Amino acid sequence: MGEGPAKIRLDKWLWHARFFKTRSLSAKLVSGGHCRVNGSPVAKPAFMVGPGDILTFPKERDVRVIRIVAPGERRGPAPEAQALYEDLDPPKPREREPQAPRYEGGGRPTKKDRRALDKSRPSALE
Repeated sequence: MGEGPAKIRLDKWLWHARFFKTRSLSAKLVSGGHCRVNGSPVAKPAFMVGPGDILTFPKERDVRVIRIVAPGERRGPAPEAQALYEDLDPPKPREREPQAPRYEGGGRPTKKDRRALDKSRPSALE
């Protein structure tokens, strides 16, 4: 059969490539209109994609830009899933989020800080 490149549903491909834990989560993202294929917005999870298509979609706090290399036949292990796409704009490493302020006049003291504070105060029993 002289078919062109194999095509697969967008929601299914996102699930196969392990961008989402469940297929319904990937379908929800596409249905919400948050996904673009080759620059055009897509709102149907059944939109067919194939090798060479470029996907743009939000994932956590990043916007992912992916080129589809293969359609995928199953949701396999991570190395198999990573072979399905080429990351055109890899996410930048995030800086660590600032922690709550330590007890240096700000924030709430930890138990260790409270013990040190109690030791530094004169005892009321003396």
